[in-house]
Amino acid sequence: MTGRSSGVPLLRLGDVLITGLLNELDDKAAPTFTHGLTERISADRVRDVLIDISRLEIIDLFVARTLMESTTMARLLGARVIVAGMRPPVAITLVELGIELVGVETALNAEQGMAALGWHQSSQPPEGARHDAPR
Repeated sequence: MTGRSSGVPLLRLGDVLITGLLNELDDKAAPTFTHGLTERISADRVRDVLIDISRLEIIDLFVARTLMESTTMARLLGARVIVAGMRPPVAITLVELGIELVGVETALNAEQGMAALGWHQSSQPPEGARHDAPR
């Protein structure tokens, strides 16, 4: 199930809620995103949250504060939070703005973030799938 009221998808995969942030987050979408995220954590009893920010090429104070507030609220609701895909200019700007993501783990990309949460990509086809081996 996904939520799109903020324009940002919220996808549940087991006990993990996966979402992302975009540069286009505005005054209306930011509170809607944060509210939707916290509501889903509470209603679905989500234990882990992965926020993919790989599409953020730069970050301004507004989006940085939204990220900080969202991760803090998620942690207060008992969720483990991983922020994945942070680009160097975003990391530099967060430090320059004095924004700290206290208690938040980071990963180089969403795949590594999911692995940190215990999800692993299988190199084998699903059971029952046809596999034509070279002869």
